[in-house]
Amino acid sequence: MSTGHMRSGKSNDGMTAVTAVAVGTWGGVAVEHDTLLAALPHPIIVLGDGNRVVYANAAGEQFFSMSQALLQREHLGELVGTSSPLTALVEQVRRTGATVNEYGVDISMPRMTATRLVDVYGGPLPEQPELVLVMLQQRSMAQMIERQFTHRAAARSVSGLAAVLAHEIKNPLSGIRGAAQLLEPALGDEDRMLTQLICTETERIRNLVDRMEVFGDERPLDKAPVNIHAVLDHVHRLAGTGFARGIRIVEDYDPSLPAIPAHHDKLVQAFLNLIKNAAEAIEDMPRDTGRIVLRTAFRPGVRLAVPGASTRISLPFMVEIEDNGPGVPDSLKDQLFDPFVTTKRTGTGLGLALVAKIISDHGGIIECDSQPKRTIFRILLPVTELGRGVVSPVIKSKQKSA
Repeated sequence: MSTGHMRSGKSNDGMTAVTAVAVGTWGGVAVEHDTLLAALPHPIIVLGDGNRVVYANAAGEQFFSMSQALLQREHLGELVGTSSPLTALVEQVRRTGATVNEYGVDISMPRMTATRLVDVYGGPLPEQPELVLVMLQQRSMAQMIERQFTHRAAARSVSGLAAVLAHEIKNPLSGIRGAAQLLEPALGDEDRMLTQLICTETERIRNLVDRMEVFGDERPLDKAPVNIHAVLDHVHRLAGTGFARGIRIVEDYDPSLPAIPAHHDKLVQAFLNLIKNAAEAIEDMPRDTGRIVLRTAFRPGVRLAVPGASTRISLPFMVEIEDNGPGVPDSLKDQLFDPFVTTKRTGTGLGLALVAKIISDHGGIIECDSQPKRTIFRILLPVTELGRGVVSPVIKSKQKSA
């Protein structure tokens, strides 16, 4: 086995650039270092004099939404701001000549009005200490994977509770309601109001138990090829003529997406719930200022290891529901998909828990990225042989609004 190194030099415009020219050999096979770096899922950039970007791998280009050629025209401060903790970390590396790790660093990118939570590794290149290598690991993906299993555990706990409630509560409720109805004809007007109250409350409790019974349904979904844009188009029409009447709903779709194996009605239920939450989040905003964005995209490279599976599952199919409401309170973000967690005065806290169960039943994950004026519920779903090669035909234009 042989090793190599990066080489720096001047480009045609006089700026320093880094090229991974050396190769390593293993078993007679040569591998360029740039190929290895491009295969890494974590963003990597190399900074030269004045913290100018001299190299970025493919994940780094995706992270900053810029090509390497454009990134090489930028200083780190222009990308993340001069007061960013990432800038301070790089300066610490230059000052001490040692590697530095920081966890849970908020990186704001002014040009993208986005904030991302990352773990950062920074260190000088051994043979070229004037160059600093920075590797970023996005926390959101790790947290997304961790929360997926949390959501499944929460759903299972509610499933057991629902089964108990169905047996131990619904049967007595029927008896209580029946007894009240038998007593009602023999009572005066004032007492009849009390029996009517008993009937109303028992019906309310019964409806709540009925909603919880959904969590107890562990049967495999009856899946078929589903056009996700047809589902979203149907949900858009339902919302636009009902609870989201008067709210601007923008569609930003990738029309080349294939069909996916799914249960049509379950997906309608999940997306309708998410759009209803978005509409309720912006209902107190001034008229014509609220906005909901429905977005689809293909994100290759997202793979998830799940218990019981011998291989990682690819989750490239992305659907996002975005609103410009006030955002989710920090105190609720970690428990947002747990049962009975809600910010609504009259809510039961079962809506998002049900959404998480439906997405989990489809083999996917759901993530919430929330800050003031920008809350995104992001769903990642698998694409299998059942959905390969079938193009969604509903949305012909790339973007439209209603």
